[in-house]
Amino acid sequence: MSAATGVRSLLADGRVVVIRTIEVTDAPDVLALHTRLSEHDRYLRFFGSGTSVLDAVTRRIARAPDDSHAAVGSWLGGKLVGVAHYERMLGTATAEVALVVDGAVQARGLGTLLLEHLGSMARRLGITRFVAEVLAENQRMIKVFADTGLPYRISSLGPERNVEIGLTENETFAAAVDERDRVADVASLANVLRPSSIVVVGAGRRPGSVGHAVLRNLLDGGFAGTLTAVNPHADEIAGVPCRPSVAELTEVPDLAVVCVPAASVPDAVEECGREGVPAVVVISAGLSGTDLAARVVASVRRHGMRLVGPNCVGVANTAADMNATFTRGGVPRGDVGIVTQSGGVGIAVVELLRQLGLGVSTMVSTGDKYDISGNDMLLWWRHDPRTAAAVLYLESFGNPRKFSRLARGLARTKPIIAVRSAESDVAQRAAASHTAAAATPAVTRDALFEQAGVIAVDTVSEVTDVLAALAWQPLPAGNRVAILSNAGGAGVLAADACVHNGLLVPRLAESTRAVLAELLPAQASLDNPIDTTAAVDDTTFAACLEVLLADGSIDAVLAAGVPTAIADPVTAAPGIARDRRKTLLVARPGQLASVTGLGDERDPEPATASYADPAAAAAALGRIATYARWRRRDGGQVDAPDGIRLDDARALVREFLHAEPHGGWLAPAATMRLLALFGIPAVPSIQAGDVDKAVAAFEELGGPVAVKAIAAGVLHKARAGGVALNVATEADLRAVWTGFRDRFGDAMLGVLLQPMAEPGRELIVGVDSDDTFGPLVVFGLGGTDTDLIADRAARLTPLSEVDAEEMVHGLRSSALLFGGDRPLPTEGVVDVLVRTSRLADAIPEVTELDLNPVVVRADGCQVLDARVRIAPREPADPFLRKLRA
Repeated sequence: MSAATGVRSLLADGRVVVIRTIEVTDAPDVLALHTRLSEHDRYLRFFGSGTSVLDAVTRRIARAPDDSHAAVGSWLGGKLVGVAHYERMLGTATAEVALVVDGAVQARGLGTLLLEHLGSMARRLGITRFVAEVLAENQRMIKVFADTGLPYRISSLGPERNVEIGLTENETFAAAVDERDRVADVASLANVLRPSSIVVVGAGRRPGSVGHAVLRNLLDGGFAGTLTAVNPHADEIAGVPCRPSVAELTEVPDLAVVCVPAASVPDAVEECGREGVPAVVVISAGLSGTDLAARVVASVRRHGMRLVGPNCVGVANTAADMNATFTRGGVPRGDVGIVTQSGGVGIAVVELLRQLGLGVSTMVSTGDKYDISGNDMLLWWRHDPRTAAAVLYLESFGNPRKFSRLARGLARTKPIIAVRSAESDVAQRAAASHTAAAATPAVTRDALFEQAGVIAVDTVSEVTDVLAALAWQPLPAGNRVAILSNAGGAGVLAADACVHNGLLVPRLAESTRAVLAELLPAQASLDNPIDTTAAVDDTTFAACLEVLLADGSIDAVLAAGVPTAIADPVTAAPGIARDRRKTLLVARPGQLASVTGLGDERDPEPATASYADPAAAAAALGRIATYARWRRRDGGQVDAPDGIRLDDARALVREFLHAEPHGGWLAPAATMRLLALFGIPAVPSIQAGDVDKAVAAFEELGGPVAVKAIAAGVLHKARAGGVALNVATEADLRAVWTGFRDRFGDAMLGVLLQPMAEPGRELIVGVDSDDTFGPLVVFGLGGTDTDLIADRAARLTPLSEVDAEEMVHGLRSSALLFGGDRPLPTEGVVDVLVRTSRLADAIPEVTELDLNPVVVRADGCQVLDARVRIAPREPADPFLRKLRA
């Protein structure tokens, strides 16, 4: 097996390695690696410096993987430079681990990287702990174990140390992985965003060509590094020296920008790789969907390069005076980072920022994103002091769970604005369960954005609306807004828009109303929104703003005004807004620009944002208020609930898939058993395959029962006429059986009997597990009309109790259900949501799950009906560090 068949990952210094499973045919490479070790390294690894053990060690490592043994290797430039392997202790969940790293690449994070990949393999096989024996003087290896972020224990006595490492992933491990990822990614991206030398491959002599435009932009932007071009028909272009090929350059550049026709791209990228160019930007289009794409990816993998594109407009870093794009007019310097799959969206955002007086820190147009993606840029911006906000346009997510972690980490300090990509639910797969029908691509994407603190917008113009509010004003401390206007209509429009965007327009404090009454004419309206009348002058309007900002029950003020023959009152706003006490935005109906920065005569520098439409101002204010609330939020800890029998649950699923290799719906009894293993409260159920067994189950349960048909192809039993309630006698039961048999015929497999439950509010809890996004938990009003009512909230797993609480209170009907005079208890529902989340995460074979209804009463909650679809699936590891290509 070639090293190129593994996954690519990054060392701490930014170099690309390939990691894959070691097999028998790798024995020569394994032996060569151990033979190259220095005498000291062999001593540390084997507690002795001899070479007699190397053949035996090689045979032990380079053998076929099985349940008790696995080994992973790392290749750099085609040479094996590191190996990690484990041997499982017989009959246990513990394995002994060992690793070795070539001295030439030690202290580059490779040992930790190998341990991460080996641990991921071990978890899939049920191994929960690694153990190792290390010499006390081998501090570098001890540090590798300690730096993983996993729980560990090291003995402190004697010349040898016994190490134990738990393989349970937690938030500490996730944070450690993300920090290692950031360090490596930033080092790797330096060649893309901070190159000291660039070559433009395919730079044309005529100004109308893409290559010429890129070269011209680099010159006009003042790039101070070494700049060359490749064109076999020219000696120089625009004063830049040319060479016929990359191979004939006098020095190897950090970055190559490829602008040749699609058919020539694979050869150009391959030549760059052979000559040692570490990064390429492929602007050319027309590769995806052809064999050209595979050839490009193969070259990138073979030579360990990073790749932007293809089909993109390029990259820019204004701090480095580098504009390797074919945008017009240059890229304005500023503090907004941009990553976009659409070059057109990127160009539009740059132009709108320019008009607003804002600018760009870095821009990466990922295009078809064979390699570098939005996740890479989230890592770059995390500690980039020049980036204050990020703008994303992503048409797809390669690793949504990683995106969620990285975006959440960045959004804690820097706002992220994402333009939702247009999509239709027409292409959604046919869904059998209520939950799957509700879990549309848009719902899943919006859940991802909401949980990660991303400010989602629908248009490019809304991007600059939000950025303008963020650029000059502080985040609001809450969502209570006062609206001050000299035009009643503008105030009413603003108030409606505020409510529509989740803001409150409360009645003002009596003390505030009293002061306003002294300032304003008698005909003014002191209700919120406040109408000063058109007759007030600038000074009076400014005084009213001061009063509102001083009101402790108000978090933000929206000043909506139009110029009159008497005054242009909102011109007073910048002087007041400049001290940033509270959020103060302006709406000026009739202004030419949709949004602009607003200064004054004393200081023309913007102090706040001014919008042409009060609705746009309210929408921007609503979005930043939601973001501010997310930043204040304590997300809680994701803890495993008590009483879960995970091993038994996995055994149940394995048994089902052994009988049904292609998967399917669990039988009702098995479904209820699975819920019980996760501590999810469900009504007692007995499955019966014939009428006599049904009678026996009836007698066991006693009292009136619900009888539910089990029939092939029937999931929604009530809709199909397969539910009978309050069956009180044996005769009634036999009649129900006969009726079901007549209705369902040969499809009838039996019945499920349950004691009649006390009535209560019917809710639904469900899971839809997407191959890309992972499990999505859906919560809402349940029962047979759940799809008609469609009052639901959705979150991606894992859920903390805080997440679950927010879901419970996130329905349109939540205030009526869980508030008021007779509120329903929430504790049981929260517990069901958290346990359902744990089930979905721990059992990846669960692709769909419906708990409908979940009946909530004053004494708790109980699942009355459930269905679970199982399918064979390899569990994805959201923490595994690997590149896309």
